[in-house]
Amino acid sequence: TQQENSAIHFEWLLFCHLIATTALAATLFFIHSMLMFKGLCAAISMCDSHHLCKTFVYKGKRMNKLYPDAASALADVIQDGQTLAVGGFGLCGIPEALIAALRDTGKKDLTCISNNAGVDGFGLGVLLETRQVKKMISSYVGENKEFERQYLSGELEVELTPQGTLAEKLRSGGAGIPAFYTRTGVGTQIADGKEVKVFGGQEYILEETLVADVALVKAQKADKAGNLVFNKTARNFNPE
Repeated sequence: TQQENSAIHFEWLLFCHLIATTALAATLFFIHSMLMFKGLCAAISMCDSHHLCKTFVYKGKRMNKLYPDAASALADVIQDGQTLAVGGFGLCGIPEALIAALRDTGKKDLTCISNNAGVDGFGLGVLLETRQVKKMISSYVGENKEFERQYLSGELEVELTPQGTLAEKLRSGGAGIPAFYTRTGVGTQIADGKEVKVFGGQEYILEETLVADVALVKAQKADKAGNLVFNKTARNFNPE
């Protein structure tokens, strides 16, 4: 009948409209994703322990670069007074090639964020010996006599941070979160000078997050887009 034909025709038009709307939404999402991708991103990492890989995407233009050594990779990156996030836990997963290259740049007044400060003659201990580090933000600072000497003599600023809090400070900073509350450190010197607030009958302290100018990490593999693969426990603080 004419009424049934009209109903079928209407359903067909509705179906076509739904398909067209879905296609348009998918197209707009793709365009939005591409525009977001055209922002600036950069990564510096170890590539197969032989090359330094630095990847830039700027204003839609890809510039993929492989460097034969750490010195070349850091040549146009490191400046005096920067804040550096340095991967590693103890002596595992330390970007030693990048640290050695950083030492050779002679850049100074650096603030280093790292779980620990290395040992004498290795890791960040190398930069302490050359007096290039102005401040350390760490959770463990033992096993380094030069660190102890500089701190006790007033040559080195030190900000001790609980290990879990340090990891969250870096993660939150990278996510654009300026601060967060935690119970860790409540009632200790860690809480001195920090805001304290009560949630659910428990006290929490406000911790400001950390954002570094440059991150030095060690990975087993890296591609030109900056994606990293870490070697077992050498991953530790590097992804933060």
